[in-house]
Amino acid sequence: MFIRITEGVSVAPQISPDAVADAAAQGFRTIVNNRPDGESHDQPPGAEIAAACAAAGLAYVAIPIDHTGFSLEQVTAMAEALQDGPVLAYCRSGTRSCNLWALAAASQGEAPDAIIAAAQAGGYNVAGLLPLFRQLAASR
Repeated sequence: MFIRITEGVSVAPQISPDAVADAAAQGFRTIVNNRPDGESHDQPPGAEIAAACAAAGLAYVAIPIDHTGFSLEQVTAMAEALQDGPVLAYCRSGTRSCNLWALAAASQGEAPDAIIAAAQAGGYNVAGLLPLFRQLAASR
């Protein structure tokens, strides 16, 4: 299940290699993996998703987010990945992917209210990131 956040960004819980073909059929050009390998025993390794992306003609970008949170490097990497959209980003539940998209959007000058509204329409609450949105916007 892919959850649309904006015209160019969707998020999802963990995908399988088989889901990559569905993503390609839906017009995605890039898949972003926000999940560290080995986070749980039932997740496919990132290399399997990467191979499925290569077979389907999609770009694959790994930006793993672990328990330590988000870094500026990860936000920048996500902003760069979003340039090659439409993008499907996934993690265990979709939350980290949505949060990282929101931070990347803020770093690129998107209005915080629009970011919060887009995430909320997809079922995610990123309002708690508002101070970071402002900080990222101020550093532009």
